[in-house]
This record gives sequence, C-alpha cells and structure tokens, in this order.
Amino acid sequence: MDRDIAIRCRGVTKRFHYYEHRTSTLRELFIRSVLRRPITVKAPLFTLSEFDLTVRTGESVGLIGPNGSGKSTLLRLIAGIYHPTEGTVETQGRVAAVIELGAGFHDDLTGAENVGFYGSVMGLTRRDLEDRFDDIVEFSGIGPFIDVPLKYYSSGMRARLAFAVSVCLEPDILLIDEVLAVGDEEFRERCLARLSELRARGTTLLVVSHELENLTDLCSRAVWIDGGTSRAEGATREVADAYRASAG
Repeated sequence: MDRDIAIRCRGVTKRFHYYEHRTSTLRELFIRSVLRRPITVKAPLFTLSEFDLTVRTGESVGLIGPNGSGKSTLLRLIAGIYHPTEGTVETQGRVAAVIELGAGFHDDLTGAENVGFYGSVMGLTRRDLEDRFDDIVEFSGIGPFIDVPLKYYSSGMRARLAFAVSVCLEPDILLIDEVLAVGDEEFRERCLARLSELRARGTTLLVVSHELENLTDLCSRAVWIDGGTSRAEGATREVADAYRASAG
C-alpha cells in the first residue's frame, strides 16, 4: 500500500448469519430435541457488499447514512474487530477506535488500570503512558474516580474515559462512531476541539455521525452509505445536503 494511503478497502463484503431459534443452554437444546424443533439458519444478512474506500493519510472523512446502512460495520472491519467475508481491508499506522464507548474496557479494573491496558494493546511503552496519563485524566474530567473500578462508573463517565484515552494516545488513524452525540454540551465541544487539533497534526479521521453540521465542520469529504454500498461521495456539505434532501 502506498505511504500516503492510511485506509484502503477493496471489494469488501460482510455477511452475517442469524437464527430463527438460537439455542443458548443445554436445557433448551434438550427441550428442542424432544419437541423436534431444529435450529433454523436464515439466509445470510449482507451489511456491506463489494464496498470500496480509500482514505489518504491525514484526511478527515465522514460516513453518512441511515441506521443499518453498514457504517458501524465498516468501522469495525477497519478496526480489526470484524473480518471481511470477501475483499480486503488495509490500514497503515496505529489505529484507535471509539466505536462502542468503553468497549474493550474491563469492569473489575480501575479507570487507571484500563488506561494502562488499552495503551499496552496499542503498543505504547510504560514511559509513553506515564507521559500521557495526566492529560487523559484531565481531559476525561472524572477526577478521583480514575482509581475506582469501572463497574461503578456511569455511562457518561465511561464515555469520557474512552474518548480521552483514544484521543490522548495520539493514534495515526482514529475511528469514531457517534461519540459526538454522547455527553453534555461542554464535553462535546471539547471533543470537537481535540479532534480539530488531531486533524491539524495529520491524524487520519474516519467519523460516523448523524450530526451533519459537526461532520461538515470536521471532515473535508463524506461518503453516503446506503444498503451496504456507496451511494455518493464528495465534499461533505454537498453529500450532506443530498442526504437531507433524500430524507425529506
């Protein structure tokens, strides 16, 4: 992959199978066998179909589309959480994802321990984490709760810590799913300000949001995904206006 390319998806298809009757316990399996009710596998559900995307290093791209169109699935594929059924996904550089706020955190660990765990997964050294730790705590705004187990955090506190860790560790590629709709107004403003700083430093951003005005301010380009395929691509405001017109 060329050095100036951060993300490349080629012919990406993702299929999921779902079940009409999914057995979850031995007791249920026994009852179904007695009643002769088999587990029925439905036809595969396509969330992305032969999808192509190229994002250049330092570019900020917004993903627009209705719920269920494949936006979040695409981020999970790029983050390595999912693997494509067909096609290829390539990235270049360290990737951080704020997809499900708090996903990957462990409830029995403290906030500080979770910061250390996430940083080590991203390949940071102990010294790197120490240098960034105070910035993470300050940005999250959770204060003394940083030494409290995560299971006692509110959803808002989890959101703050997850975003703070992802942006303060300064990744090469940052994937964001609807984080701009989480938290109070003051926190959202700080999130947008930090994302603008990262963009100015050359971080590659791929952002999913229904807040189209925020995407217009943050991203130079947008891709409208509908039914698992790219319906339109271009300047963010033009794509956003076309999407609004179709919904109206």
